[in-house]
Amino acid sequence: MIQGLVHYGIHFIAPLVVAVLFYRKEWFKTYAIFLSTFLIDLDHLLATPLFDSNRCSIDFHPLHSHIAIAMYVCLLIPSKTRLIGIGLCIHIIADSCDCLFM
Repeated sequence: MIQGLVHYGIHFIAPLVVAVLFYRKEWFKTYAIFLSTFLIDLDHLLATPLFDSNRCSIDFHPLHSHIAIAMYVCLLIPSKTRLIGIGLCIHIIADSCDCLFM
């Protein structure tokens, strides 16, 4: 239960806090961009079983690999891709927390 609270708290609350604190004028648009980065979870469709609460997503799914994570960090540098990079990095942090609970 605590794992779920931490995981989904980071997924939904952390992006909201970042959007409101750092992008106040366009916080809703920013939050929507952050939530759109959940699309990287489409790689879970390649896994069997689709969901396993005892599986660490990091380095198991292709869009959660260390190579992909390095690319997400690189997205933080250009201002045009920064919001997507922040959203993806927050997503990876949430998924990494699951690994710590195992």
